[in-house]
Amino acid sequence: MDARALAALAANPGCKRRAVMDAAGVDKGAVAEALGSPARFGQSRFAFSRGHAFEARVKADGCAELLRLLGSEGKASLPDLSAPGPEGRVARTRMALAEAVPGEWTLLDHPLLALDVAGSTVHLEPDAVVIAPDGTWIVVEIKSFPILDGGADAMKVGAAARQSAVYVLALDAVDPGRTRADILLVCPKDFSNLPTADRVDIRKQLAVTRRQLTRLTRISDITDLLPEGTTFDLSYTPDGRTPTRPRAELAAAVDTVPAAYAPECLSTCELAFHCRDRSRAAGRVEALGRSLRGELGDLTTVEAVLAAAHGRAGDPRDPAVAALRRAAALREEAMSAAAEAAPGPAGDDANAPTAAQVPARAPARPPAPRAPAATTAATAAEQPAAGAGRVPGGPA
Repeated sequence: MDARALAALAANPGCKRRAVMDAAGVDKGAVAEALGSPARFGQSRFAFSRGHAFEARVKADGCAELLRLLGSEGKASLPDLSAPGPEGRVARTRMALAEAVPGEWTLLDHPLLALDVAGSTVHLEPDAVVIAPDGTWIVVEIKSFPILDGGADAMKVGAAARQSAVYVLALDAVDPGRTRADILLVCPKDFSNLPTADRVDIRKQLAVTRRQLTRLTRISDITDLLPEGTTFDLSYTPDGRTPTRPRAELAAAVDTVPAAYAPECLSTCELAFHCRDRSRAAGRVEALGRSLRGELGDLTTVEAVLAAAHGRAGDPRDPAVAALRRAAALREEAMSAAAEAAPGPAGDDANAPTAAQVPARAPARPPAPRAPAATTAATAAEQPAAGAGRVPGGPA
């Protein structure tokens, strides 16, 4: 599980399906493809290559561009973070953070951090972490989307902020309070490949992510409730290209883990289309949005909402039921008024002009009869051609 997946999970902490699959390292895109509901989003290979090329430029020549964006005029220490295994890299990162020389810039390139999430350890790898001369830590997030005229796509900036909030939480687990609440977002300037940067305050995203992660159910508590032998294995052919597991069997295994679908999942989860189909088939109001779901209270299905609106069910003292019935009455009133104002068949409208009030229209003049084609051709043949019988040099 990477920081992007963890940020998406924190945005929807009630989804046990994603929590289990991400913790188990399941390829959700392949599962969605096998279920017949492939994801329609993702990063293209060109964008992936462009992002790597841009990051390489930012970190070239001893991270000179990055230091310039940080406001440093000198050089920075670049400790070696290589170590065998993820545990070794995490330990090496902690050592580099502790051994940073006060009063100097220290830059950690792709450090590895550990964060406990729902009882499981998740390893996270930010683009860079900078230790400022004052001893504070700065998370650096490098993205390939451009900053145009000093502004960038708000949705992409928000996603980068949520992703960086996860890194800040992991750094707080090492030494609380050392990490700044504003990250350095590095992007291309306008349509060039020249790096530019801006500070992004992530205090709001940090508070939300911290609160949401504490709400996550422990993975072991979820798996204990699953039927014995539940697996998401696709049973690939020996060449590893074609899944052979029956679609119905795979769908049954996926559906054993409860999901919490919302329209926002369509841009963050590979299984969103499968979950949406299941939610619509069950008539769940979550498919219409989280805000609507929150306003409807105990009414969790479209059928229950319609029954409450038309007075067939529901407690009239419930504010949601009262609001639904009021809305249904207003709709009925508007429909009745529209039906009365609509004109009826021709002649039924009192304001329609009578036949005597409509002036008679003069009959159209019939077109002149055309001569048959044979007669026209014969007449043309009898007439002398233009210039026929003219004496050379005589009058025309």
